[in-house]
Amino acid sequence: MNQTEAKRRKHTWLKDLIRDKWLYYMLLPGIAYFVIFKYIPMYGILMAFQDYKPHLGYSGSPWVGFKHFERFFSEPLFWGLFRNTVLLALYNIVFFFPMPIILALMMNEVRREKFKRFVQTLVYIPHFVSWVVVVGIFYILLTTENGVLNELLFRLTGEKIAFLMEPEWFRTMIVTQSIWKEVGWGTIIFLAALAGVDLQLYEAARMDGAGRWRQLWHITLPAISSTIVILFILRLGNFLDAGFEHIFLMLAPTNREVGEVFDTYVYMKGLEQGQYSYSAAVGLFKSTVGLLLVLGSNWLAKRFGQEGVY
Repeated sequence: MNQTEAKRRKHTWLKDLIRDKWLYYMLLPGIAYFVIFKYIPMYGILMAFQDYKPHLGYSGSPWVGFKHFERFFSEPLFWGLFRNTVLLALYNIVFFFPMPIILALMMNEVRREKFKRFVQTLVYIPHFVSWVVVVGIFYILLTTENGVLNELLFRLTGEKIAFLMEPEWFRTMIVTQSIWKEVGWGTIIFLAALAGVDLQLYEAARMDGAGRWRQLWHITLPAISSTIVILFILRLGNFLDAGFEHIFLMLAPTNREVGEVFDTYVYMKGLEQGQYSYSAAVGLFKSTVGLLLVLGSNWLAKRFGQEGVY
């Protein structure tokens, strides 16, 4: 690139910046959020390689290398935590991830706009309810002491089921609550993608004799496949993030064996017991696994001809 071409490009960039300055101003709050809450805290990663003491700070705390990682991987609890976290993540991918897609496809087929908007509002509302309230609602419905559903079950079968206490029901409860709370909110992106599908494609398909299912398989799904792939890759980035608040509220002494995950373990070790360096090492392990999954899935997506996240 010669000097004249470089000056021309610089002039064009400055001209575009001045012309669209208000758009760039709108970016500032988002940039500030990521800098303050995402990038600056990354400095705390140093803690995972130190025997961190709050009164000494990062500069005064002694370095211990991979000591905390070695301890974590040799802990008897490690494989139990890993199994519980991975199983919950797989449950969420298998059962939760497809639900917003299915719901968006169903709502896209609704032709009555008033009814469609009513359904959208109805399924969006749970997203704004806190996990404390969600768990409280399920407790009222499912508790063995006068729980509505358990009372109904008792009248039908003569038995009650401790849904909230028995280990075999824990993962089912977690996934069910996640679906009820977040499935409606997850449809927003897919509905936006569906709105961009060319309606002429459907008209041409109908003229060729294609029914609803063939239109869905050959037009709708291919049109939103890139959106599905991108969201799936982003989902894998949080593969080991089971959701601390949700899990913590559902934990009980009787289901802790299947419910204890990395997030609750970090809380116990870091905040309750003050082992900051050790809990930072566990958190860094989670983040590293998520990064590797994003990189790997993005590479596979491009290998199969799909758009990745970068």
